[in-house]
Amino acid sequence: MVDVRLDGVTKAFGATTALDGVSLDVRDGEFFTLVGPSGCGKTTTLRMVAGFEEPTAGAVRFDGADVTGVPVDERDVGIVFQNYALFPHMTVAENIAYGLRFRDAPGGASRDERVAELLDLVDLEGFEDRDPAELSGGQQQRVALARALAPGPSLLLLDEPMSALDARLRETLRRHVKRIQRDLGITTIYVTHDQEEALSISDRLAVMNDGRVEQAGTPQEVYRTPGTRFVAEFVGDNNVLDGTLTGREDAVATVDVDGEALRITDDDIDAAAGDRVTFCVRPERLTRDATANRLDIAVDTAEFLGETTRVYGTWNDRQVVVRLDDVPETDALTLGFAPEDATVL
Repeated sequence: MVDVRLDGVTKAFGATTALDGVSLDVRDGEFFTLVGPSGCGKTTTLRMVAGFEEPTAGAVRFDGADVTGVPVDERDVGIVFQNYALFPHMTVAENIAYGLRFRDAPGGASRDERVAELLDLVDLEGFEDRDPAELSGGQQQRVALARALAPGPSLLLLDEPMSALDARLRETLRRHVKRIQRDLGITTIYVTHDQEEALSISDRLAVMNDGRVEQAGTPQEVYRTPGTRFVAEFVGDNNVLDGTLTGREDAVATVDVDGEALRITDDDIDAAAGDRVTFCVRPERLTRDATANRLDIAVDTAEFLGETTRVYGTWNDRQVVVRLDDVPETDALTLGFAPEDATVL
């Protein structure tokens, strides 16, 4: 397997800068995800790693060696594209074996043995003689994955491979992909715009915006302690509030938000009285225990989601979102949050 490093990678297409000084480390055997909105640079980053694009500045390194300028076919990578790119005139077995036309199967296995091994790995035994048109979208995705893995690459790259599938199938297949990645121990870089997918499947992830990395870390770190306002608002539901710092006492800061004094832990606040402070509180941290930071919320809508109910409401002319265990029976809620449940941005 391989570790991947991007050192200050910039990519310009004419006057447009698609990537602006991107630096990332992907560890050997890690499942690493690039997540962000359309046009943020995540697919361009993947294409840099694959070798389809060359940096305008910076370098791409595999195990410390500079591979900038090395052709795609010499980088030992397997790639699964968004549209799968299966050959329609080939059977499932022939599609999987295609990569073995140019490289021997790992471990000294024959081509047929390697195809049988991969069909078992992706749970498609008995499908070897089918044409791609006879398969569902999820089955085609697994064939594309098996084809990418056939030569035994050191690095697996997946560019939004589940974007065309329905939500339930995506959930099933992402568990399948994660299991295969873990079983093989292959370094994997995955691109998606789906925040839930990124949180659920990754060992670590990078949130990208406007050609830059906003934050990188474990899913828990990025969700619980977002480093920027963009990350706080992009990754999951959140309530972002801003106000004026009015004082500090016993490691707790008081922030005036629309005339309401809210108390938050001040470990990460680099500000003096009178400065503006921005912080966020996740919807599940707003509870009916209003002993601290009481918020009187007017309920606008409530969405029953099964395990929880997502409530949209208004507090001091600000929209807030709340997660509750039950559906509220009134059009008003009194909620609160503990000072330590606020994250300063």
